[in-house]
Amino acid sequence: MNGELSLEPTARDLAASGLRPAELERVRQLLGRMPNRIELAMFGVMWSEHCAYKHSRALLRTLPSESPHVLAGPGGNAGVVEVAPGIAAALKVESHNHPSAVDPFHGAATGVGGIIRDVLAMGARPIALLDALRFGPPHEPRARRLRDGVIAGIAFYGNAIGVPTVGGEIDHAPCWTDNPLVNVACLGVAPVEALASAAAREPGSVVLYAGARTGRDGIGGAAFASEELDEHSAERDRSAVQIGDPFAGKLLIEATLQALATGGVRALQDMGAAGLTCATAEMSAAGGTGMEIDLDRVPRREADMSPLELVLSESQERMLLVVAPERADAIAAIYRRWGLVAAPIGTVIAEPVLRMRAGGRLVVELPPACLANGPVYALAPQEPAARRARRAMEVDGGARFASVRGARAIGAGGAGLIASAEAASGAPDEALQALRRAWLALLAHPTVASKRWVYRQYDHMVQLRTVLAPGAAGAAVLRLLEAPPRGLALAIDGNARYAWLDPWAGGALAVCEAALNVACTGARPLALTDGLNLGNPERPEGAWELAGVIEGIGAACRALGIPVVGGNVSLYNESSGAPIWPTPICCVLGVLDDVGRALPSAVREPGDAVVLLGSPQASLGGALFLEAVAGEPLPAGQPLRPDFALHARLLALLAEAAAAGELRSAHDLAEGGLGVALAEAALLGERGLACALPPPAQHEPLEVALFGEGPSRVLASVPPACYDALSARCAAHAVPLVRLGEVTAEPRLRLRTPAGELECDLAALRAAWQSEERTR
Repeated sequence: MNGELSLEPTARDLAASGLRPAELERVRQLLGRMPNRIELAMFGVMWSEHCAYKHSRALLRTLPSESPHVLAGPGGNAGVVEVAPGIAAALKVESHNHPSAVDPFHGAATGVGGIIRDVLAMGARPIALLDALRFGPPHEPRARRLRDGVIAGIAFYGNAIGVPTVGGEIDHAPCWTDNPLVNVACLGVAPVEALASAAAREPGSVVLYAGARTGRDGIGGAAFASEELDEHSAERDRSAVQIGDPFAGKLLIEATLQALATGGVRALQDMGAAGLTCATAEMSAAGGTGMEIDLDRVPRREADMSPLELVLSESQERMLLVVAPERADAIAAIYRRWGLVAAPIGTVIAEPVLRMRAGGRLVVELPPACLANGPVYALAPQEPAARRARRAMEVDGGARFASVRGARAIGAGGAGLIASAEAASGAPDEALQALRRAWLALLAHPTVASKRWVYRQYDHMVQLRTVLAPGAAGAAVLRLLEAPPRGLALAIDGNARYAWLDPWAGGALAVCEAALNVACTGARPLALTDGLNLGNPERPEGAWELAGVIEGIGAACRALGIPVVGGNVSLYNESSGAPIWPTPICCVLGVLDDVGRALPSAVREPGDAVVLLGSPQASLGGALFLEAVAGEPLPAGQPLRPDFALHARLLALLAEAAAAGELRSAHDLAEGGLGVALAEAALLGERGLACALPPPAQHEPLEVALFGEGPSRVLASVPPACYDALSARCAAHAVPLVRLGEVTAEPRLRLRTPAGELECDLAALRAAWQSEERTR
């Protein structure tokens, strides 16, 4: 620095930066001097956990990311894979957990906007959104307020910007009451030759600011997202939450795609977390160059903004472009025609230095690589003894179910709901009465219950690509209009109960479930992006969870041949010192050769055979039954770990059988096991079922057979004429097949068990399943 400004950092600046003493000393060594207060703040946001991935970066490098169809892997704005000759799909998941805890509406809305711009920055048109949400129990006022605000924010931004929300999932548990999780995934498509890069490689290029003006909203958002929440967060951190404008976001999409079509854009990045600081540093570092930036030329909403505010602002709907000098005016004119601002604010230089000036004076002079490559910390993982004890609990012996027999109200369903179901169906046997009550309680649990009231708030048909609407299948299915009749399937999944008990299993099972949901539509899983939501990695328990989850994801992806093309890590998800359950979220993209053969979850034709494909094993280890029915406050037991070889064979079988027309529907078994899958398939198709428990399950406790959970299990319906062909295909793939019964026209679900025949009208099942809608 030339010393032209008196910018000596104060003690308050040092504290606000969030840098540890050792990190500050490292900065001094890298620069050979003390950073000024603006530079200090820039290091603070760039070396925050949110931007630098200090505790996860080394582990993430172990994930498999290579495949012949991968065009761009981890490290970019989004992962990219080729989904048809010459057609690419960009995929990314991002979290907005801390902002949504403080301001649920705007926190969720800007999370949607940010992930859309990440995909746009790859040169792709965003075509679909999914969300994975976690909240506290909905009967608690705070949890309900956060949930309703988040859902409204997603609907507000997604609907207005014109990108359909085509699927997602919601889970509820007390650990998310004060720290909700908002993970949003976005999918985009582009011609392969039109893909964009974020690397500023050519000196002399013009640095062009485009989009909305810079304001004071979101300042310090990246650092705020790297801290634990406390009782003062809602008041203190509200200014760190950005305010989005989806209509400006729509204009930005169209203007940017038009600008890219000119061929004059050399690099492109969203100004998201850490704003102008992150965009300039990362683009320069990626290209091995530097930049000269004039902060006076940055378009702003308020004239008196300081240089510090300009470099840290996270105002929404802004992009930073590196363009050919001879095209700069024409590209800027495109943005202005769309009603947006555009201004050249600097130049790419060969020297790897980021220089920023304000008022003609030098205020920043830093090596961009130092900003973009923060420290990496080793973990000290240790499994807590209490967790081992919970995992060692015996949960499959039948004693827990026996303890709830005769109870008049179980879980969220309530006594009135159970009584009305019993009046409609009749149940002289005590065991069958208890089984029916458990069934209704699981269907009424907010994790399982119908989410129609949620997705009816979302526009899922805009762009006219949606083939299977939200709720119709475990994965969304979209037309690939660029390469008909191909289609894309997209699913997002994760089970924190498993991960809390066994982080490795939780990570592996998240991969397996998301891939299986894609395969149940008939698609071949192609790529994965993940969102990892955990507590404090500096504690031995948090380190054990983080390491285990990533190792499990890696093991599953290697075994199944699914590359990890990107992702997001959100740590320090704690409130008042209490961490959330580790929550790995996996979003899997698949391809269908003929979208017209996509399979729904619903049974449809009376007379079709109902079969169970895959593993015969089930367990109550980590199962929702223990919470919803047996009243366990925490997960217990050992979740079943996946047999990767069987799972891979099942994925291949489903794609082949769907393409051959041998399946009418397919529904993976997840929370609530076989019982919930049977009920959902019947309710979605408005058809009855007459089935029997599979022979191996007849020797298990009833609750394990009907409500136990485990990987690699699919409930499918088969046209009678195709049953022999499917049976032969299963034998060839070494995938177990058990015929359970058939689809009926009678509006009743009948299930033969060793205790007798369990019956329940669809009306009673629907009343439980849609109980949340009736309370709204």
